Amino acid sequence: MTCHKRYKIQKKVREHHRKLRKEAKKRGRKKPRKDPGVPNSAPFKEALLREAELRKQQLEELKQQQKLDRQKEQNKKRKLETDPDVELSNTEPVKEELGQHKAKKARTGKQNPRRLYCQELKKVIEASDVVLEVLDARDPLGCRCPQAEEAIIRGGQKKLVLVLNKSDLVPKENLENWLSYLKKELPTVVFKASTQRKDKRKSSKVKKKAAPFKSEVCVGKEGLWKLLEDFQKTSGKAIHVGVIGFPNVGKSSVINSLKQEQICSVGVSMGLTRCMQVVPLDKQITIIDSPCFIVSPLNSAPALALRSPASIEVVKPLEAASAILSQADAQQVVLKFTVPVFTNSLEFFTSLAQRRGLHQKGGSPNVEGAAKVLWSEWTGAFLGYYCHPPASWTPPPHFNESTVTDMKWGFDLEELEKNNAYSIQAIKSPHLASSILFQSSGLTNGVIDEKDIPEELPKQKKQRQEQGESYEDVNTDQGIVDKEGDDESLDMSPAEEACEAPPEKSQADKQSAPSFVLDKTTEEEDDAYDFSTDYV
Repeated sequence: MTCHKRYKIQKKVREHHRKLRKEAKKRGRKKPRKDPGVPNSAPFKEALLREAELRKQQLEELKQQQKLDRQKEQNKKRKLETDPDVELSNTEPVKEELGQHKAKKARTGKQNPRRLYCQELKKVIEASDVVLEVLDARDPLGCRCPQAEEAIIRGGQKKLVLVLNKSDLVPKENLENWLSYLKKELPTVVFKASTQRKDKRKSSKVKKKAAPFKSEVCVGKEGLWKLLEDFQKTSGKAIHVGVIGFPNVGKSSVINSLKQEQICSVGVSMGLTRCMQVVPLDKQITIIDSPCFIVSPLNSAPALALRSPASIEVVKPLEAASAILSQADAQQVVLKFTVPVFTNSLEFFTSLAQRRGLHQKGGSPNVEGAAKVLWSEWTGAFLGYYCHPPASWTPPPHFNESTVTDMKWGFDLEELEKNNAYSIQAIKSPHLASSILFQSSGLTNGVIDEKDIPEELPKQKKQRQEQGESYEDVNTDQGIVDKEGDDESLDMSPAEEACEAPPEKSQADKQSAPSFVLDKTTEEEDDAYDFSTDYV
């Protein structure tokens, strides 16, 4: 509105308030009348007072009894949770497991957090009838874990379905080639999750009020719904659908898209989901979110950089970004980041730091900050790159013809193919010239059995001996990004490091930046954490 109108309204409001104050002053302040109680002249005064006191005592006793009943109920639940011999019912095998996390927190609080990841992942696979392995469409082969697929096949009557998420970041021709390659082996769904972008570059905008789930258009939801409904009708019972995958492939975003609500927490950080979370889609289908796979340290350097959080495996930002850059097409990288032609990775990061304005104290380019920027963009959901599928299809060692036939039984593959064709047409894919060609490193090995994970890394043991601090699991709420930790912390994204690192630090401080130590404040916050906030 105009200033004239606004000032006029403000003047009228002041006059109205002044008028109300004058009227209140004339009336005077009336004090509330006190209860006079039972007068002395009233008959049976003592009997009335005794009756009132008796009613008051009865109310107090009732409240105390209700409190004791609640405590007994809680103790009974705790005994059921801590008793490992209690068998779960056939109707609700997953819901009864959810209450066990509070008791398990006390028993396993000092375990290696990566072991807890494996335990939660095993629970999801065991409780699921259908397992959705979410793949990043930019590198589908690199997002497949042969150990997890082999565990699903050994599990018996379980179905495995591949979900090609982030399909809008690859050219349509490449997406069609990957679809024709993967559907020879397993049922494959083309999907584009309706994610809410949480980019730190947009954090300066004013936050709006809480509103219904509004986000980018989801593609492929109808096809996935139809696939699960057909299998549920074929099986003739209520089914549980587990969602598994490596970090940052969009597992929680797929669940939010199917539910059309912000149920599971999503963000730019790797490994944000730390425990299983049950989300009922309808009366017959229940979906279960799971933690990410633990990447084996025997993988190649690009696989470690793309598929594992920086705190799980000791990978320095400069080394990780250099490994990613070595697998990408140099000419397309130059065009995408608008930097001069480079001969090595250090020269590229120097040019990128100058281009993005990343400088250290004294004006020298912040090479490590530029490496973190490249690393965060490559693992995020904005940069478009693609990989070519293998020239000829060869089944993995853990697959055979009978396994492929069993995995496809119960699904309407013709209807799935029609829905995939419709999804590919609906997706707005980037042009081939604007995408970066990336050379995939093949299947990424993961660690499924917690026995294969050591109790401590040598670096952690050395730090404990030097500082005398005990190793504890750092668990924070899914909506909050963790403090940077050393190898025991499970959530630290390179994007946050790049944003939080002040440019005034010296070179010596930059070199010591990757080494972090948990402080006692973080451990105290961990003790006060309640797992119940993670569940529906």
